[in-house]
Amino acid sequence: MNGTFSVHLSGADAFGEFAHEWRSRMGETFALARFSQESVAGFGARSRGFRLRDAMFNRFENTAALRTVGPGVGAEDHVRLWIVHRGTWRFGEPGGAEHTAPAGRILVQTGKLSHFAAAPRTAVRMLVLPAAEIRHGRGRTASGEGGSAEVRLLTAHAAALHGTLDGLGPAGLDAARETLAELARAVVRGGVDDAEPRLSPVLAQAARDVADRWLTDPGLSPTAVARELNVSVRTLQRAFAREGRSLSAYIRERRLDEARRALLAPHRRATVSEIAARWQFADGGHFARVFRARYGRTPTEYAAADAGAAAVGDRTERPAGFTGPGAPSGR
Repeated sequence: MNGTFSVHLSGADAFGEFAHEWRSRMGETFALARFSQESVAGFGARSRGFRLRDAMFNRFENTAALRTVGPGVGAEDHVRLWIVHRGTWRFGEPGGAEHTAPAGRILVQTGKLSHFAAAPRTAVRMLVLPAAEIRHGRGRTASGEGGSAEVRLLTAHAAALHGTLDGLGPAGLDAARETLAELARAVVRGGVDDAEPRLSPVLAQAARDVADRWLTDPGLSPTAVARELNVSVRTLQRAFAREGRSLSAYIRERRLDEARRALLAPHRRATVSEIAARWQFADGGHFARVFRARYGRTPTEYAAADAGAAAVGDRTERPAGFTGPGAPSGR
C-alpha cells in the first residue's frame, strides 16, 4: 500500500473524519492510536503525510491538547523519529519512563509506547520505519537538535515525496523509500554519507533552497552552502554533477532572473547599476555582459524594449526571454 493524504479538520466530527482518512491511507500496519475523550471532543488538526510501503511520514499540527489512552501504542518492530517544530511532544515507554521534546528538538525511539501526548498547537513531523533500518536499540530513546542539516534534508525529501509519490512507478518507489531510510540513518548518525548517490537529488534541492534564501547575500557561494548543509564542497559538486548543472550556474541564473524581473517592474525607480549591485554582479559592465549572453540584449535595451511594447499595447512583441504578464504561452 502506498499513497498520500492531506486534511484540515475542525468541528463536531473532525476526529471521525481524520480516523477514517488515516485508516484508508495507512492501513493496519500503522494503526491509529486510541485517544482520550477530551482529545476527541476538542479535536482539530492539519495532517499531511504518506505511506510508502513499510514506511510512514506524517506532518501533524493539533489545535487542542492530545493524549492517547488504553493499550500500548505502535509496534515493537518500528523505530520512530519525531521532529518537533512548535509546542511540546511527550511519550511514555512501558515501565514508566517519560520523554519530552520541546520545539527545535528530535526524539528517536524503538519499540511500543505506553502513550503519547501533545500540548495545544504543537507541530510535529513523524517518521516510522522498520527498526532494522536504523539499528537503534529497542527501548532506547535519543534526543537531538531538530534544526540540523540532516533533519532539513529529511524533511525536504518528505515534502518532495508528498507531491510526487502517487505518480511514481515501482523503480521510483524503491528509490524514494531507500532514500527516506538513508536520510533517517543520517539524522541518527549526525552526518551524511558522502558516498551515497541516492542522497544527491535531495541534497541538490536542499542546496537550491539555501541559495534561493541567500541570493542577495554577497557571501553566497558553493562553499557557504556546503557549510550550511554540513557536507563537503566535493559532495555538493557531485550532487549537482548528476543534474548536469553546477550550483554556481544555478546561483548565477537565479540572480539574472531576479534582476530581469526588477528591470520590468512597473514604475521602476532603481537604476540598472543599483539592480546589478542588489543581485551581486561585480559592476554594470559585468552585469551587461552576462545579461546579454542570457537574454540577447543589454539590460538597458531589454527594459526599453519592454517599455516600448507596453506603450503601444503590443503584447506579442516582447523582449527575448520575457515571461511576464501578457507573454505568449508558447502553446
